[in-house]
Amino acid sequence: MIGRKNMGRASPLLLVLLALGFFFATYNFLTMIIHYRSVGKWVGDNSHGGLLSDPIIGMPKNVKKFKNSKSPFHVALTATDAPYSKWQCRIMYYWYKKNKDLPGSEMGGFTRILHSGNPDNLMDEIPTMVVDPLPAGLDRGYIVLNRPWAFVQWLEKATIEEEYILMAEPDHIFINPLPNLAHGGYPAGFPFFYIKPSQNEKIIRKFYPEENGPVTNVDPIGNSPVIIRKDLLEKIAPTWMNVSLRMKEDAETDKAFGWVLEMYAYAVASALHGVQHVLRKDFMLQPPWDLEIGKKFIIHYTYGCDYNLKGELTYGKIGEWRFDKRSYLRGPPPRNLPLPPPGVPESVVTLVKMVNEATANIPNWDTQ
Repeated sequence: MIGRKNMGRASPLLLVLLALGFFFATYNFLTMIIHYRSVGKWVGDNSHGGLLSDPIIGMPKNVKKFKNSKSPFHVALTATDAPYSKWQCRIMYYWYKKNKDLPGSEMGGFTRILHSGNPDNLMDEIPTMVVDPLPAGLDRGYIVLNRPWAFVQWLEKATIEEEYILMAEPDHIFINPLPNLAHGGYPAGFPFFYIKPSQNEKIIRKFYPEENGPVTNVDPIGNSPVIIRKDLLEKIAPTWMNVSLRMKEDAETDKAFGWVLEMYAYAVASALHGVQHVLRKDFMLQPPWDLEIGKKFIIHYTYGCDYNLKGELTYGKIGEWRFDKRSYLRGPPPRNLPLPPPGVPESVVTLVKMVNEATANIPNWDTQ
Protein backbone atom coordinates (compact mmCIF):
# COMPACT_ATOMS: atom_id res chain seq x y z
CA MET A 1 0.00 0.00 0.00
CA ILE A 2 1.04 3.58 -0.52
CA GLY A 3 1.46 5.71 2.55
CA ARG A 4 -0.20 9.08 2.76
CA LYS A 5 2.54 11.54 2.05
CA ASN A 6 2.60 15.30 1.75
CA MET A 7 5.25 16.05 -0.79
CA GLY A 8 7.38 19.11 -0.28
CA ARG A 9 6.68 22.28 -2.19
CA ALA A 10 10.31 22.92 -3.05
CA SER A 11 11.09 24.29 -6.50
CA PRO A 12 8.17 22.97 -8.61
CA LEU A 13 9.02 25.45 -11.36
CA LEU A 14 12.58 24.17 -11.45
CA LEU A 15 11.31 20.62 -11.88
CA VAL A 16 9.06 21.71 -14.74
CA LEU A 17 11.93 23.51 -16.44
CA LEU A 18 14.22 20.51 -16.02
CA ALA A 19 11.59 18.25 -17.52
CA LEU A 20 11.13 20.66 -20.41
CA GLY A 21 14.86 20.54 -21.04
CA PHE A 22 14.70 16.74 -21.10
CA PHE A 23 11.83 16.80 -23.55
CA PHE A 24 13.48 19.12 -26.05
CA ALA A 25 16.72 17.17 -25.82
CA THR A 26 15.01 13.92 -26.68
CA TYR A 27 12.17 15.09 -28.91
CA ASN A 28 13.89 14.29 -32.20
CA PHE A 29 15.65 11.21 -30.87
CA LEU A 30 12.58 9.11 -30.28
CA THR A 31 11.52 6.77 -33.08
CA MET A 32 8.48 4.66 -33.56
CA ILE A 33 9.00 0.95 -33.06
CA ILE A 34 5.48 -0.23 -33.85
CA HIS A 35 4.07 0.23 -37.34
CA TYR A 36 1.40 -2.41 -37.59
CA ARG A 37 -2.17 -2.22 -36.44
CA SER A 38 -4.94 -4.75 -36.92
CA VAL A 39 -8.14 -2.73 -36.85
CA GLY A 40 -11.71 -3.84 -36.96
CA LYS A 41 -11.18 -7.48 -36.04
CA TRP A 42 -13.51 -8.86 -33.40
CA VAL A 43 -11.65 -11.91 -32.16
CA GLY A 44 -9.98 -11.79 -28.77
CA ASP A 45 -9.73 -13.50 -25.43
CA ASN A 46 -11.74 -13.52 -22.27
CA SER A 47 -10.77 -13.92 -18.64
CA HIS A 48 -11.30 -17.67 -18.89
CA GLY A 49 -8.88 -18.09 -21.78
CA GLY A 50 -11.48 -18.79 -24.44
CA LEU A 51 -12.16 -17.32 -27.86
CA LEU A 52 -15.07 -14.94 -28.24
CA SER A 53 -16.25 -11.93 -30.18
CA ASP A 54 -15.13 -8.80 -28.39
CA PRO A 55 -14.82 -5.07 -28.96
CA ILE A 56 -11.07 -4.87 -29.48
CA ILE A 57 -10.95 -2.46 -32.40
CA GLY A 58 -7.23 -1.78 -32.46
CA MET A 59 -4.48 -4.26 -31.67
CA PRO A 60 -0.82 -4.22 -32.75
CA LYS A 61 0.09 -7.44 -34.53
CA ASN A 62 1.43 -10.39 -32.56
CA VAL A 63 -0.21 -9.17 -29.35
CA LYS A 64 -3.42 -11.18 -29.08
CA LYS A 65 -2.33 -13.74 -26.56
CA PHE A 66 -4.08 -15.42 -23.70
CA LYS A 67 -2.89 -14.50 -20.23
CA ASN A 68 -2.17 -17.36 -17.85
CA SER A 69 -1.44 -15.42 -14.67
CA LYS A 70 -2.92 -12.44 -12.86
CA SER A 71 -1.24 -9.06 -13.30
CA PRO A 72 -2.57 -6.67 -10.65
CA PHE A 73 -2.70 -2.98 -11.44
CA HIS A 74 -2.73 0.04 -9.14
CA VAL A 75 -5.72 2.35 -9.52
CA ALA A 76 -4.70 6.02 -9.56
CA LEU A 77 -6.76 9.12 -10.16
CA THR A 78 -5.93 12.81 -9.94
CA ALA A 79 -8.19 15.15 -8.00
CA THR A 80 -8.56 18.56 -6.41
CA ASP A 81 -9.89 19.58 -3.00
CA ALA A 82 -13.01 21.17 -4.51
CA PRO A 83 -16.37 19.77 -3.30
CA TYR A 84 -17.21 18.79 -6.90
CA SER A 85 -14.13 16.57 -7.10
CA LYS A 86 -14.50 15.17 -3.59
CA TRP A 87 -17.97 13.69 -3.90
CA GLN A 88 -17.08 12.01 -7.19
CA CYS A 89 -13.93 10.51 -5.67
CA ARG A 90 -15.93 9.13 -2.73
CA ILE A 91 -18.39 7.36 -5.06
CA MET A 92 -15.58 6.09 -7.26
CA TYR A 93 -13.68 4.68 -4.27
CA TYR A 94 -16.84 3.01 -2.91
CA TRP A 95 -17.31 1.04 -6.13
CA TYR A 96 -13.60 0.25 -6.36
CA LYS A 97 -13.85 -1.44 -2.95
CA LYS A 98 -17.02 -3.31 -3.99
CA ASN A 99 -15.35 -4.76 -7.10
CA LYS A 100 -11.71 -5.14 -6.07
CA ASP A 101 -11.88 -8.67 -4.71
CA LEU A 102 -14.57 -10.13 -6.95
CA PRO A 103 -13.75 -12.95 -9.38
CA GLY A 104 -12.19 -11.58 -12.56
CA SER A 105 -10.80 -8.46 -10.92
CA GLU A 106 -7.09 -7.69 -11.09
CA MET A 107 -7.35 -4.40 -9.23
CA GLY A 108 -4.62 -3.82 -6.69
CA GLY A 109 -4.03 -0.77 -4.51
CA PHE A 110 -5.61 2.67 -4.88
CA THR A 111 -4.31 6.23 -4.72
CA ARG A 112 -6.04 9.56 -5.05
CA ILE A 113 -3.33 11.96 -6.25
CA LEU A 114 -4.42 15.26 -4.73
CA HIS A 115 -2.81 18.09 -6.68
CA SER A 116 -4.10 20.94 -4.53
CA GLY A 117 -0.87 21.05 -2.52
CA ASN A 118 -2.41 20.48 0.91
CA PRO A 119 -4.19 17.63 2.73
CA ASP A 120 -7.99 17.69 2.88
CA ASN A 121 -10.71 16.02 4.94
CA LEU A 122 -10.74 12.80 2.88
CA MET A 123 -7.20 11.72 3.79
CA ASP A 124 -8.46 9.11 6.26
CA GLU A 125 -11.24 7.86 3.96
CA ILE A 126 -9.36 7.45 0.67
CA PRO A 127 -5.66 6.49 0.27
CA THR A 128 -4.16 9.79 -0.86
CA MET A 129 -0.86 11.36 -1.79
CA VAL A 130 -0.63 15.15 -1.83
CA VAL A 131 1.40 16.70 -4.65
CA ASP A 132 2.01 20.24 -5.83
CA PRO A 133 -0.07 22.05 -8.42
CA LEU A 134 1.68 23.67 -11.34
CA PRO A 135 3.23 27.07 -10.54
CA ALA A 136 0.63 29.82 -10.46
CA GLY A 137 -0.56 30.86 -13.91
CA LEU A 138 1.10 28.02 -15.81
CA ASP A 139 -2.17 26.17 -16.37
CA ARG A 140 -3.79 29.33 -17.88
CA GLY A 141 -7.06 28.44 -16.19
CA TYR A 142 -7.07 24.92 -17.65
CA ILE A 143 -6.85 22.92 -14.41
CA VAL A 144 -6.54 19.60 -16.25
CA LEU A 145 -2.93 20.55 -17.10
CA ASN A 146 -2.16 19.62 -13.50
CA ARG A 147 -2.96 15.96 -14.26
CA PRO A 148 0.29 15.00 -16.04
CA TRP A 149 2.34 17.06 -13.58
CA ALA A 150 0.62 15.22 -10.71
CA PHE A 151 1.49 11.84 -12.24
CA VAL A 152 5.13 12.89 -12.75
CA GLN A 153 5.42 13.72 -9.05
CA TRP A 154 3.58 10.62 -7.87
CA LEU A 155 5.65 8.26 -9.98
CA GLU A 156 8.84 9.86 -8.67
CA LYS A 157 7.94 9.80 -4.97
CA ALA A 158 5.52 6.91 -4.40
CA THR A 159 6.27 3.28 -3.68
CA ILE A 160 4.00 1.39 -6.08
CA GLU A 161 3.97 -2.36 -5.60
CA GLU A 162 2.06 -3.26 -8.78
CA GLU A 163 3.74 -3.51 -12.18
CA TYR A 164 0.76 -1.89 -13.91
CA ILE A 165 -1.25 1.28 -13.33
CA LEU A 166 -4.82 2.18 -14.25
CA MET A 167 -5.17 5.92 -14.80
CA ALA A 168 -8.75 6.68 -13.82
CA GLU A 169 -10.87 9.75 -13.09
CA PRO A 170 -13.24 10.79 -10.30
CA ASP A 171 -16.32 10.41 -12.54
CA HIS A 172 -15.64 6.73 -13.20
CA ILE A 173 -17.76 4.00 -11.61
CA PHE A 174 -16.70 0.36 -11.77
CA ILE A 175 -19.70 -1.67 -12.91
CA ASN A 176 -17.94 -5.01 -13.40
CA PRO A 177 -14.72 -6.47 -11.97
CA LEU A 178 -11.91 -5.10 -14.13
CA PRO A 179 -9.14 -7.43 -15.35
CA ASN A 180 -5.81 -6.19 -16.62
CA LEU A 181 -6.57 -5.42 -20.27
CA ALA A 182 -2.97 -4.51 -21.12
CA HIS A 183 -0.66 -6.93 -22.93
CA GLY A 184 2.89 -6.47 -21.67
CA GLY A 185 4.34 -3.43 -23.37
CA TYR A 186 1.04 -2.67 -25.06
CA PRO A 187 -1.22 -0.61 -22.76
CA ALA A 188 -5.00 -0.75 -23.03
CA GLY A 189 -6.93 2.41 -23.80
CA PHE A 190 -10.45 3.52 -24.68
CA PRO A 191 -11.05 4.92 -28.20
CA PHE A 192 -12.84 8.27 -27.91
CA PHE A 193 -14.92 9.20 -30.94
CA TYR A 194 -13.91 12.86 -30.63
CA ILE A 195 -10.13 12.28 -30.54
CA LYS A 196 -9.22 12.36 -34.22
CA PRO A 197 -5.46 12.67 -34.84
CA SER A 198 -5.73 12.01 -38.60
CA GLN A 199 -8.29 14.78 -39.07
CA ASN A 200 -6.02 17.16 -37.15
CA GLU A 201 -2.76 16.15 -38.82
CA LYS A 202 -1.58 19.73 -39.41
CA ILE A 203 -1.71 20.44 -35.69
CA ILE A 204 -0.45 17.02 -34.61
CA ARG A 205 2.64 17.49 -36.78
CA LYS A 206 3.70 20.46 -34.66
CA PHE A 207 4.36 18.00 -31.86
CA TYR A 208 4.82 14.72 -33.73
CA PRO A 209 7.12 15.39 -36.72
CA GLU A 210 6.91 13.32 -39.89
CA GLU A 211 10.25 11.63 -39.18
CA ASN A 212 8.59 9.92 -36.21
CA GLY A 213 6.15 8.06 -38.43
CA PRO A 214 2.61 8.30 -39.81
CA VAL A 215 0.04 10.25 -37.84
CA THR A 216 -1.95 7.05 -37.48
CA ASN A 217 0.61 6.05 -34.84
CA VAL A 218 -1.12 8.56 -32.57
CA ASP A 219 -3.95 6.63 -30.93
CA PRO A 220 -7.49 8.11 -30.62
CA ILE A 221 -7.32 8.06 -26.83
CA GLY A 222 -6.77 10.13 -23.71
CA ASN A 223 -4.81 9.15 -20.65
CA SER A 224 -7.88 7.74 -18.95
CA PRO A 225 -8.93 5.05 -18.81
CA VAL A 226 -5.58 3.49 -19.60
CA ILE A 227 -3.92 0.44 -18.06
CA ILE A 228 -0.19 0.72 -18.62
CA ARG A 229 3.00 -0.81 -17.36
CA LYS A 230 4.59 1.41 -14.71
CA ASP A 231 7.98 1.69 -16.42
CA LEU A 232 6.31 2.88 -19.63
CA LEU A 233 4.31 5.53 -17.80
CA GLU A 234 7.45 6.74 -16.06
CA LYS A 235 8.91 7.45 -19.51
CA ILE A 236 5.76 8.92 -21.03
CA ALA A 237 4.61 11.15 -18.15
CA PRO A 238 7.26 13.93 -18.41
CA THR A 239 6.74 14.09 -22.18
CA TRP A 240 2.96 14.14 -21.69
CA MET A 241 3.37 17.07 -19.30
CA ASN A 242 5.59 19.02 -21.65
CA VAL A 243 3.50 18.38 -24.76
CA SER A 244 0.45 19.56 -22.79
CA LEU A 245 2.21 22.80 -21.85
CA ARG A 246 3.42 23.35 -25.42
CA MET A 247 -0.05 22.72 -26.83
CA LYS A 248 -1.58 25.19 -24.38
CA GLU A 249 1.01 27.79 -25.38
CA ASP A 250 0.17 27.38 -29.06
CA ALA A 251 -2.94 29.45 -29.82
CA GLU A 252 -4.02 27.39 -32.85
CA THR A 253 -3.72 24.11 -30.94
CA ASP A 254 -5.44 25.49 -27.86
CA LYS A 255 -8.39 26.68 -29.94
CA ALA A 256 -8.69 23.47 -31.94
CA PHE A 257 -8.41 21.00 -29.05
CA GLY A 258 -10.06 22.98 -26.25
CA TRP A 259 -11.03 20.89 -23.23
CA VAL A 260 -9.56 17.69 -24.73
CA LEU A 261 -6.09 19.22 -25.26
CA GLU A 262 -4.48 17.20 -22.47
CA MET A 263 -5.97 14.01 -23.96
CA TYR A 264 -4.34 14.70 -27.31
CA ALA A 265 -1.09 15.45 -25.46
CA TYR A 266 -1.08 12.00 -23.86
CA ALA A 267 -1.75 10.33 -27.21
CA VAL A 268 1.10 12.26 -28.84
CA ALA A 269 3.49 11.62 -25.95
CA SER A 270 2.82 7.89 -26.14
CA ALA A 271 3.50 7.87 -29.87
CA LEU A 272 6.75 9.80 -29.38
CA HIS A 273 7.91 6.97 -27.12
CA GLY A 274 6.88 4.30 -29.61
CA VAL A 275 3.95 3.11 -27.52
CA GLN A 276 0.64 2.11 -29.07
CA HIS A 277 -2.42 0.96 -27.20
CA VAL A 278 -4.80 -1.94 -27.48
CA LEU A 279 -8.10 -0.16 -28.14
CA ARG A 280 -10.95 -1.57 -26.05
CA LYS A 281 -14.48 -0.34 -26.67
CA ASP A 282 -15.63 -2.44 -23.73
CA PHE A 283 -13.36 -0.55 -21.34
CA MET A 284 -16.01 2.10 -20.69
CA LEU A 285 -19.48 3.35 -21.54
CA GLN A 286 -20.75 6.92 -21.54
CA PRO A 287 -24.44 7.57 -20.84
CA PRO A 288 -26.71 8.73 -22.35
CA TRP A 289 -25.10 7.76 -25.68
CA ASP A 290 -24.23 4.21 -24.71
CA LEU A 291 -27.52 2.53 -23.88
CA GLU A 292 -26.63 -0.88 -22.42
CA ILE A 293 -24.21 -2.06 -19.74
CA GLY A 294 -23.37 -5.45 -21.25
CA LYS A 295 -19.89 -6.63 -20.28
CA LYS A 296 -18.34 -3.20 -20.03
CA PHE A 297 -16.30 -2.25 -17.01
CA ILE A 298 -16.63 1.47 -16.25
CA ILE A 299 -19.39 4.06 -16.42
CA HIS A 300 -18.07 7.51 -17.28
CA TYR A 301 -20.74 10.04 -16.38
CA THR A 302 -19.26 13.09 -18.06
CA TYR A 303 -22.39 13.93 -20.08
CA GLY A 304 -25.62 15.31 -18.70
CA CYS A 305 -28.64 13.00 -18.96
CA ASP A 306 -31.86 14.87 -19.74
CA TYR A 307 -35.21 13.19 -20.47
CA ASN A 308 -38.87 14.10 -20.59
CA LEU A 309 -41.39 12.10 -18.63
CA LYS A 310 -41.96 9.86 -21.65
CA GLY A 311 -38.39 8.66 -21.35
CA GLU A 312 -37.25 10.57 -24.45
CA LEU A 313 -33.79 12.13 -24.54
CA THR A 314 -33.81 15.95 -24.64
CA TYR A 315 -30.05 16.45 -24.89
CA GLY A 316 -29.17 20.14 -25.09
CA LYS A 317 -32.37 21.06 -23.27
CA ILE A 318 -32.89 20.65 -19.55
CA GLY A 319 -35.19 17.69 -19.11
CA GLU A 320 -38.14 17.14 -16.83
CA TRP A 321 -35.88 14.49 -15.33
CA ARG A 322 -32.14 14.97 -15.32
CA PHE A 323 -28.87 13.82 -13.84
CA ASP A 324 -25.85 15.99 -14.54
CA LYS A 325 -22.80 16.01 -12.31
CA ARG A 326 -22.41 19.75 -12.99
CA SER A 327 -25.60 20.36 -11.05
CA TYR A 328 -23.52 19.65 -7.93
CA LEU A 329 -20.49 21.90 -8.29
CA ARG A 330 -20.71 23.27 -4.75
CA GLY A 331 -21.58 20.13 -2.87
CA PRO A 332 -22.60 16.48 -3.16
CA PRO A 333 -25.90 15.33 -4.68
CA PRO A 334 -28.55 14.39 -2.10
CA ARG A 335 -29.13 10.81 -1.14
CA ASN A 336 -31.88 8.85 -2.87
CA LEU A 337 -31.99 10.68 -6.18
CA PRO A 338 -35.24 10.04 -8.10
CA LEU A 339 -34.95 7.28 -10.68
CA PRO A 340 -35.51 8.07 -14.36
CA PRO A 341 -38.99 7.68 -15.90
CA PRO A 342 -39.91 4.48 -17.77
CA GLY A 343 -38.24 4.10 -21.15
CA VAL A 344 -34.88 5.60 -20.15
CA PRO A 345 -31.92 3.38 -21.19
CA GLU A 346 -30.43 0.82 -18.85
CA SER A 347 -27.12 2.72 -18.67
CA VAL A 348 -28.73 5.82 -17.16
CA VAL A 349 -30.91 3.85 -14.74
CA THR A 350 -27.88 1.85 -13.58
CA LEU A 351 -25.83 5.01 -13.11
CA VAL A 352 -28.41 6.62 -10.82
CA LYS A 353 -28.93 3.40 -8.86
CA MET A 354 -25.19 3.08 -8.30
CA VAL A 355 -24.88 6.69 -7.18
CA ASN A 356 -27.76 6.13 -4.77
CA GLU A 357 -26.24 2.95 -3.34
CA ALA A 358 -22.91 4.67 -2.76
CA THR A 359 -24.40 7.75 -1.11
CA ALA A 360 -26.61 5.59 1.11
CA ASN A 361 -23.59 3.69 2.44
CA ILE A 362 -20.85 6.33 2.64
CA PRO A 363 -20.77 7.79 6.18
CA ASN A 364 -21.22 11.55 6.58
CA TRP A 365 -22.20 11.91 2.94
CA ASP A 366 -23.15 15.56 3.25
CA THR A 367 -19.64 16.48 4.40
CA GLN A 368 -18.13 18.99 1.99
